[in-house]
Amino acid sequence: MSDPHESWQEEKRSAWLYRMVADCERGTPRAALFDELAQAADEQAEIWLNTITQSGGQQPAAFRPDLRTRVVAGLTRVFRPRAMRGVLAAMKVRGMVLYTHNPPHGTPLRRDDIGKHHQNGAAGNALRAGVFGVNDGLVSNAALIYGVAGAAQEPAIIVLTGVAGLLAGAFSMAAGEYVSVRAQREMFEYQIGLERDELETYPEEEAAELALIYAAKGMDAAEARRLADTLMQDPERALNTLAREELGLNPDELGSPWVAASSSFAAFTAGAALPLLPFLFGHGAALTVSIALTALGLFAVGASMSLFTGRHAVMSGLRMLGIGGAAGLATYFIGAWLGVTLA
Repeated sequence: MSDPHESWQEEKRSAWLYRMVADCERGTPRAALFDELAQAADEQAEIWLNTITQSGGQQPAAFRPDLRTRVVAGLTRVFRPRAMRGVLAAMKVRGMVLYTHNPPHGTPLRRDDIGKHHQNGAAGNALRAGVFGVNDGLVSNAALIYGVAGAAQEPAIIVLTGVAGLLAGAFSMAAGEYVSVRAQREMFEYQIGLERDELETYPEEEAAELALIYAAKGMDAAEARRLADTLMQDPERALNTLAREELGLNPDELGSPWVAASSSFAAFTAGAALPLLPFLFGHGAALTVSIALTALGLFAVGASMSLFTGRHAVMSGLRMLGIGGAAGLATYFIGAWLGVTLA
């Protein structure tokens, strides 16, 4: 169970932010939803206040939004709630799923439907990340190698540059992915912990909030309340759905930061190694072979991207070949020019 004082502060902050979002949405149907959510948050804060009183604890001072809350509110007024939905969700402002252009899931119509729309998202995201990781490694290291090859023909220098570029890029990608996924997971764990406490303390109020969001998404109000009440009979499924529908968080998209870092490292390395291999094996026509391998790799990566874009595979492959080829040629000629200038 969380500290009642902290929970009271969280609910009062949420209520304050709900009213701020409602002010931004005046004249739209969303304004009424956020006003009702603000009222619900105030009622939940009152429950925590009663808990503090009954336990003989010190009454909290009148709520005053902290600097972080005021900064977020100011940015939301300037950029509008849709642009700030990720930050608002992290601060426990529910209903942000209403701002997605293509919601990751529709409103479930039966209890058995809950969660079914999320089962394949993680695999698709992992595959997409792998393809783009290979592309990053391939383009960046090929451009680096060809830039050095244009300036200096010594194989040892090219190999050293290629290996350094591969390692630097791979470790940078892995570190960035680890930090990103870790921060996302920590946010989720914190938010889901708050939801768990609230679900145990006032399930009726949580069901009412969930019904409000379902109704705002187009469901009949009575049917929305019936679905929310039915959902609350299964605490684990209720907790999962509250995270998705109220906070806009998708647990299926959050994996291990170590797995994410390792995958990013491997994908970047695979792409970056392709233009480097002919130089490592000391091939007589290393530059020509490297360019041929890079061209094939670029075309294959571009064709693979068509799985996510829906475009024709050949056209996607040729486009990526053109983009990567232009980057390689540009760095080669820049390197050649610098090699002559600095000689």
